[in-house]
Amino acid sequence: MQYQKICHQKKALAARLLGVFLLLSPGLSQAQLGRAVRQVIVAQAASWNSNTATLQCWQRTSASAAWQPALPKPVPVMLGKKGLAWGRGVFQPPNNGISAKVEKDWRAPAGVFQLGSLFGYAGSPPVGARWPYIQVGPWDAYVDDSASPYYNRHVRIDPRQGIPPWFEKQKMRLGDSAYKWMLEIRHNQQPTAPGYGSAIFFHVRRGPTTPSAGCTTMAETDLVRLLGWIDPSASPHYVLVPKADYAALRAAWGLP
Repeated sequence: MQYQKICHQKKALAARLLGVFLLLSPGLSQAQLGRAVRQVIVAQAASWNSNTATLQCWQRTSASAAWQPALPKPVPVMLGKKGLAWGRGVFQPPNNGISAKVEKDWRAPAGVFQLGSLFGYAGSPPVGARWPYIQVGPWDAYVDDSASPYYNRHVRIDPRQGIPPWFEKQKMRLGDSAYKWMLEIRHNQQPTAPGYGSAIFFHVRRGPTTPSAGCTTMAETDLVRLLGWIDPSASPHYVLVPKADYAALRAAWGLP
């Protein structure tokens, strides 16, 4: 019992020291979520090298109201095969020694992000979804070529004007069931910086233990529930960080 107590005290001290370190780091933005944000999706990983996390949705009725969980319990999600790296979102990340995400590093971007477009192979979004939907057709692409002027963007070409040579490697329609629905996570879009990662989505997982290349994936039933919950008028945001970092940044960023 004494040994367990000492271990617990050491962990608590480490968490407090990490919090002090992060809050005093010169690169830490003290900006908080805006008053219009009434929905937040929060995923917390065990560490920076974890490729799994637990996800909970939070909501509030007004800027002054308390955050309340929207799901009965957190759901499991898969992350990038090699874990996480700091992404380019709405806040400047702290200088805590963790590298920035780069293209094809197999890491999920950590931070706070707005949500973009809802794409999908399906003819329509899930029943009850209120998010604007774009059905992916044979001429849609999402570009991950850092040298392209369309990097990290959705493009729909007109084949009547000729098919550009880059299209075959960048097209979205691949016949992959994991892309039945894809909700865009707006990493590296404000503005876009070449080489810092592209095409980050929420989508259906390929298996309960299969990590992604950098997206946040989950069981189809959980994705359907998420898509039915998000409300465009509530300015939903996505937060992904390890648990210790979330605890340290929660107050500074105004998180649930």
